[in-house]
Amino acid sequence: MNQPVPFVLIPGLIASPRFYAAQIPMLWRRGPVTVADHTRDDSMAAIARRILTDAPPRFVLAGHSMGGYIAFEIMRQAADRVIALALLDTSARADAPEQTEKRKAQMALARRGPFATIAALQFPAFVHASRAQDKALQSYMAAMANDNNADIFIRQQTAIMNRPDVRAELAGIGCPTLVIVGDADTATPPERAQEIAAGIPGAQLVVIKQCGHMCAIERPDAVTTTLDGWLSGI
Repeated sequence: MNQPVPFVLIPGLIASPRFYAAQIPMLWRRGPVTVADHTRDDSMAAIARRILTDAPPRFVLAGHSMGGYIAFEIMRQAADRVIALALLDTSARADAPEQTEKRKAQMALARRGPFATIAALQFPAFVHASRAQDKALQSYMAAMANDNNADIFIRQQTAIMNRPDVRAELAGIGCPTLVIVGDADTATPPERAQEIAAGIPGAQLVVIKQCGHMCAIERPDAVTTTLDGWLSGI
């Protein structure tokens, strides 16, 4: 991909533009970069519509976790506008009942406050075990959470709980696709990434070593290098 192209990046649940901070300089050299607003609506369809309204006519799309769920919805609504697709630590499946119940409990906790409790509870499950005591990474994730609030969290969780299963639609994705996952991701484990990559014709799967769910901030150099190499080859 030698010609300049626009990029639209979608963060995950209560993440913010900070999530892609390490990748933006490389992407920016290739074209204009937008980090999408996924905070204002409580359904995947509405979030995708809002992003598409503000997005360039055609663009490369990347989504992490919840951002991947939104990316699938964008493909449903406007696949012809997506030049290439990168899916980071995400799943094509609908929420399992036990996941939904856990989300409901987190939403109740968010309503009671303080909201900072949510980020603190999520941290150990979202990062590689070797980073569980990494105060700098924990502070970074807390800062992303502080870019949001309880109302945003509740809207996002509502959208996630009600997202569709898109496995049957994977075969219809025709643009170049990259699937990235941390080898120790327990939130959306490698088998979910393998399922996506197997379902999308020609998709490339990359497993990041020593990495949990938050690939772009846990292993920023590896993710940046992977994206750069993939973009150079399409």
